[in-house]
Amino acid sequence: MNIKISNSHLTATINLKGAELTSVVKNSSKRNYLWEGNPKYWAKHAPILFPIVGTLKDNCYTYKETTYQLSRHGFARDMNFELIHHTESEAHFSLQFSTETLLVYPFEFELQVKYTLVDNKLVIGYHVTNNSICEMPFSIGGHPAFALAKNIENYSLFFKDDSKLTSYTLKNDLLSEEKQVIELKNKSLALHYNLFVNDALVIKSMNSKSITVMENEKPILHFNFQDFPNFGIWTKQNAPFICLEPWLGYADTDTASGNIKEKEAIQLLQVNCSKEFCYSIEIL
Repeated sequence: MNIKISNSHLTATINLKGAELTSVVKNSSKRNYLWEGNPKYWAKHAPILFPIVGTLKDNCYTYKETTYQLSRHGFARDMNFELIHHTESEAHFSLQFSTETLLVYPFEFELQVKYTLVDNKLVIGYHVTNNSICEMPFSIGGHPAFALAKNIENYSLFFKDDSKLTSYTLKNDLLSEEKQVIELKNKSLALHYNLFVNDALVIKSMNSKSITVMENEKPILHFNFQDFPNFGIWTKQNAPFICLEPWLGYADTDTASGNIKEKEAIQLLQVNCSKEFCYSIEIL
């Protein structure tokens, strides 16, 4: 089931499955800035990554001497959310723990996701609550894919506050100690498929909290992510999209202990506490 929100500038569509954003259309041009989800390349649009980001070593982790299996990026993206609030320009969704989730993630959580249109901007908010009787480890992230209407060489990414990026290399979906420094030209990264021969660019930290997508050197959208210290950039070979991924957390290393509370970049949420994070997509 799809839920629509709109204002005078934009119309956005969200699927109850995964509370996944599936389109962001500029009303004046009818252009959809989000990837269409063609399964020839990648069947998703903008999945929510929770309660982990990336891949666990051996696809499992331990907590209190018990081993749990958890697949890449967690389970939220594959589960049906409940619509708890809906107005013309806002939609609010909730996913709560269940017998099913407790088998792979033994914590009583609630994940709320809010989509709000404000003028030419779509704000995506995450609200994570720990209703367990113990501290709750988690990661969360976004994975929106933006459609490339032209060949990828027509696009670049402008990083407001960086002149270079440090990317860590993925090997067999795990983070290695190898890294590469990518020099930016006038703070811009020219896009081409060779950047992604080893999968995503994984950036543990950078100064910029805003990225501008440029099409033929003209800005077409601003991507703002103040609450997220880690970042991924990804596409598949020859696919007409680019993913900009704000993260709190990232994949395991091949030397990870497996203890979820020792996982690099894991978040720890105290009992009866909540944390909020948001990012936004501004269509120009």
